[in-house]
Order: sequence, then C-alpha cells, then structure tokens
Amino acid sequence: MTIPDVDRAARPATDPNPSPAVLTVPTDSATGPARQPAREPGGFTPEAARRDIPVLHRTVNGHPLVWLDNGATTQKPRQVIEALTGFYGAANSNIHRGAHTMAREATEAYEAGRSAVARFLGAPSPDDIVFVRGTTEAINLVAQSWGRHHLGPGDDILVPVLEHHSNIVPWQLIAKETRARVVPVPLRPDGQVDLDAYADLLSMRTRLVAVSQASNVLGTVPPVGEMTALAHRYGAKVLVDGAQAVAHFPVDVQALDADFYVFSGHKLFAPTGIGALYAKPEILREMAPWQGGGNMIESVDFTRTTYAPVPHRLEAGTGHIAGVVGLLAALNWLTSFDRNAIAAYETSLMAYAQQALAAVPGLDLLGTAPDRIAVLTFTLAGHDPAAIADWLDRDGIAIRAGHHCAQPALAHYGLESAARASLALYNTSEEVDQLVASLRRLQQAA
Repeated sequence: MTIPDVDRAARPATDPNPSPAVLTVPTDSATGPARQPAREPGGFTPEAARRDIPVLHRTVNGHPLVWLDNGATTQKPRQVIEALTGFYGAANSNIHRGAHTMAREATEAYEAGRSAVARFLGAPSPDDIVFVRGTTEAINLVAQSWGRHHLGPGDDILVPVLEHHSNIVPWQLIAKETRARVVPVPLRPDGQVDLDAYADLLSMRTRLVAVSQASNVLGTVPPVGEMTALAHRYGAKVLVDGAQAVAHFPVDVQALDADFYVFSGHKLFAPTGIGALYAKPEILREMAPWQGGGNMIESVDFTRTTYAPVPHRLEAGTGHIAGVVGLLAALNWLTSFDRNAIAAYETSLMAYAQQALAAVPGLDLLGTAPDRIAVLTFTLAGHDPAAIADWLDRDGIAIRAGHHCAQPALAHYGLESAARASLALYNTSEEVDQLVASLRRLQQAA
C-alpha cells in the first residue's frame, strides 16, 4: 500500500497574487538610522537607498564604512531585516505541512516569494521557479538533473573564459561522468567574449552553453541574447548565470530566450543561502529529482515512489523559508525604485570611478569592454592585492582581493590575483574619492 505524503497534503495551488499578513509585521531595527517615512515608488537617489541600509551607517577602524565589495555580497535594507525578524518573531512555521494558521501563513509567504521572483525575471509562471541555496546550487542542480540525462560522449559544453568557478567546475564534474567535454570560449583583449571564436566553436556536438550575464571580475556584459540565438540554431541549450546582473539592470528571461537562468539572493540585497533557478517549463518538467526526501514526493512505499510536479519535485526537504521571505522583501525594495534610473546612475558612477582611478600612479584597470557593470578590478604597481585591501580597510574601505573565483579570467591577463572594487546603487562619488585618496596615500607611503 502507498502512504500519502503528509508533507504535500496541505499544499495549496500556487496563487499568483498572494498577500500574506506575515510580511507586514513591523519591527524596529536595532541599529542604523531611525525608521524613514514610506517612499513614493518609482523615484531613485543613492541617498534614498542608503537611508534604508543600517550597516552603511557604522564605522570601521574609526572611519565611516565605505562598502565596495558588492560583487561578493550586497548589504541588506531594513525592510529585509525587519521581514526576517517579523517572520521568526510572529509566524515561524514549516510550509506545505499542516492545516494550522501559521503553516498557511508561512506557505503563503513562501509562494508569494516564488511569484515575486517570476515577475522579477519575466518568467511566464511561478511554477517555472525553483528555490535553491544560490547560484552555485542552481548550476549544480542543472548539471546533475538535466546534464546527467542529456550529455554523452563527444558532446560539447561551451563556457567562456570569463566565468566564475561556479559556472565551470560543475560542468567539469558532469563532463567527466558523461564523457562530454568542457570547451573554453576565449576572450578578446578588452575582456569581451570573442564572438567569432564562439561561432566557430558551436557545432551539432554542442549541447549546452553556460555564460554569465555579467562578469564578477571584469564587469563584462556579454551579448547573451545574441549568443543564445546562435546556440539555439544548433539545438543547444543555454544557461545564463545572472548572479552579478540582477542587482544592476532589469532581466527578462523570455526576451533572452534563456533555457535556464540562475541567481543568488545575497547579491541582490537579500539574505544568504537563498537563490532561484528559472527553467523553461518544458525543460523543467523533464528534469529528474537531484535530491530525494520530503516535500518532493506524492507517495512513497518500498516498491514505488511517485514524485511531486515541478517545481516542488526539485525542492527536497525544508527550504530556507525565512530566506524566501527576505528575498521577497528585497525584491519589493529594489523594484520600488526606477530600475532604469539605477542602471543609468551606476553607469555614470562607474565612468567617474574609471576616470578617477586612472589618475592613480601605477594603477592598471582590467577589462575595457564597452558594455559592463560597475566592477573595477585593478592592480597597483609594487603592491600585493591583499596588502592593498588591508591598507584600504584601515580607512574603513572594504574591497575584495584574490582570484575572485575566476582564475581563468585573471590568467587571460597573466595574473593570479587582483584587487576589486564593485559598486552598487547606494555607493557615491564621494566614496570613490575616498578610495582614490587612500590609494594615493598608499603609493606615497611606499
């Protein structure tokens, strides 16, 4: 006899417009500025964004914090912090697992988050969205669930040299298992993907192209739509890593015609440990479970198990429920601003930063692709990147130093490590000036 899954028994149909009360629980932040009055949606200034971010109002080593490590993780607005506190303080419950009030509220909040992600990405349906821990898990899920069944000996997986390790290593692992091969797509000197080489590498052997929509180390924004259209001519699927893109400009997965799209919440002003995978519905329906357990089944006995429909089939166990609540709050916060105004502001700020940094003696910026996000990776003659980061930290300026989990991209420039300042909507030209002044003092102190 089959045993019905009590985990699934209370799961409601997906509501595209749920309005869970749990998300409106007000909680005062313990740190940072006083609560600000509600803003009218649509406007944007960096000052308005900064008012909402408590951590930007602290000091580090006696200096006001200058957070220029947004490529690693973004800071969280009070709306996200309050949503997490409100959930744990007033509505904590597991989801899809009970008929009581708090279980219903938690489930509604979770599925509201799914609907919000679908709207944010321009996906046709919330059912096209799978919650994961982040970009890395999403890519591994696709590699193991889709790749295991669609890759074989002699198949090619094309991966540009600019990719993050998370979009390289999972394909190497599944390629070794299936006897496929990972083929690097070279870069041009300015950090753009070499489209001529890409076109030459495409063939009927190509099963997948894995490409980031924005590079975490060079800032390059490849022409993903064009690359996708070329890949589809050969019947190949395309996975787009949106980890670095989603915080900087609007995304429309249908316009891109992406087969898979992945991103992490923590690079989008949301909590760590939550992210999402979008896949075209006809592809998602064919993907076998990667992990087994509760929540992803319809019924289980020792002779036969039947699985839940997607997306739940790919969400084994208890997910990061509070993370989804925080992601929903982050999406609501970000989309309360004019996204095009944010993109224009960041482009202007990046141009200012490029010009200012170019005046620092011995500083060399990597990558000059014309289409890019505000990522400024550099070397400084006579100084190790880690020493640069340590010096800046003394002035309260946080940057990243190392290989940035993108060693092939750095090797393209003959480097093993570099320093990186990455900007977000709440950064200002005054902070850029502080960065430049500190780097100048470092050069003078040498």
